[in-house]
Amino acid sequence: MDVAVWDIGYLIASILFILGLKKLGHPRTAPTGNLYGATGMLLAIVVTIAQMDFGLTNNFILIGAGLAIGGLIGYVMAVRVQMTGVPEMVALFNGFGGAASALVAASEVFRRIKLSEEGVTPLPEDLDLYVAWTAIGLSALVGWMTFTGSLLAMMKLKGGVEIFGKWYRTPTWGPEWLNYVKGLILIAIVGLFYMTIKEPGNQDYVIAIIGLSCILGILFVLPIGGADMPVVVSLLNSLSGIAAAFTGFIIGNNVLIIAGSMVGAAGLILTNIMCKAMNRQLIDVLFKSFGGSDKEQVTRTKVGSDPEEVAMICDGISKCVIIPGYGMAVSQCQHQVREFADILEANGCEVKYGIHPVAGRMPGHMNVLLAEASVPYEKLIEMDDINSEMAECDVALVVGANDTVNPVARSNEGPLAGMPIIDADKARVVVMVKRSLSVGYAGVDNDLFYEDKTMMLFGDGKKMMTELISSMKEL
Repeated sequence: MDVAVWDIGYLIASILFILGLKKLGHPRTAPTGNLYGATGMLLAIVVTIAQMDFGLTNNFILIGAGLAIGGLIGYVMAVRVQMTGVPEMVALFNGFGGAASALVAASEVFRRIKLSEEGVTPLPEDLDLYVAWTAIGLSALVGWMTFTGSLLAMMKLKGGVEIFGKWYRTPTWGPEWLNYVKGLILIAIVGLFYMTIKEPGNQDYVIAIIGLSCILGILFVLPIGGADMPVVVSLLNSLSGIAAAFTGFIIGNNVLIIAGSMVGAAGLILTNIMCKAMNRQLIDVLFKSFGGSDKEQVTRTKVGSDPEEVAMICDGISKCVIIPGYGMAVSQCQHQVREFADILEANGCEVKYGIHPVAGRMPGHMNVLLAEASVPYEKLIEMDDINSEMAECDVALVVGANDTVNPVARSNEGPLAGMPIIDADKARVVVMVKRSLSVGYAGVDNDLFYEDKTMMLFGDGKKMMTELISSMKEL
């Protein structure tokens, strides 16, 4: 069949990717966007398989088996994952994307080595030699670095790893001299690129590139902790797309180039947005350790309040801002939060939701949770917009958030230094739903807990919100 037919198929798949990405920009259309993207990927796979040599029966058996096993694993993971586990799963998928691209590059390397052994190697002055091997080297570097970095990011988001029944906390470690080590490794990889071009039949150089790239990925993520993890997830997502684009150049696949470039660009834009939301420079996130390994010891105490007390405070108020955090995801209380808001609105209270850009463990985490509870998107107000209204707020209900409302971020000290927060402390009354006074993900104690106007509801988020709803109905 004419090559143009396959290109048309890839073009349609690319259009579906673009439409899907566009629709992902709004919670209402996001499910349709996911469907468009999945359909585009299915079409790209079908077109790729259809243009293969049908005489290679064994290859098609392997491809079919891979599709079936991979599809089954993906379905089981998607069905079983809890909302609290979505960030870890996203990080893991980023790693798998990078590894897939790197494996394709590796297969091309060994194919070229075999050709070299058979004497079918381009001449050194042939431009194709330099372009091809550079693309292969970059795909290996970015792909394997994304793979190991994403695995470490997944373990950081999870908090650690369990080995033989024993829990090991993921470390955050990054002395200044580690940056020089990363620089030396990167220089060594570039040197190996050059050696690979000069001696394309030597696979030792390729293995060394793979090993050093894996180490580099770990070293890049190792110093990053605290509230900076959403930035890392976004950046790794971008890198997985860039690796795919390099792979597309290697094997001459247009849809890989287009899709990879789109993912890479979208990831970089999102990374930039996350950095601005945290008042960070990307170079600082990557090359400075903002902490997260040392947790402050809580020495102060605070007497908790009862749901009945909070219900009485909320009775008759005119404005309430609900500020969700990772604790809401852990307790899965978004439906109870919505029910509480409905009760307030039935009593004439204006209710809005203050959304911090890095609340949770990935961008948009809170938006997804609240959309699951059918909260109207118009009520989800971004941090910059809701802060101008916090002084008029009667009650700020903080459900499982800590770092994103911590006033210490306004100082120039500690892991949260300079990070913009939601100004919950400006509300007339602050209600904190939290299990305990323990520090947040960045390891910093929160002065807001101990203010006179703050009421603490200690306990599981779902349990506390259920009791609060019952108390509100009894008034």
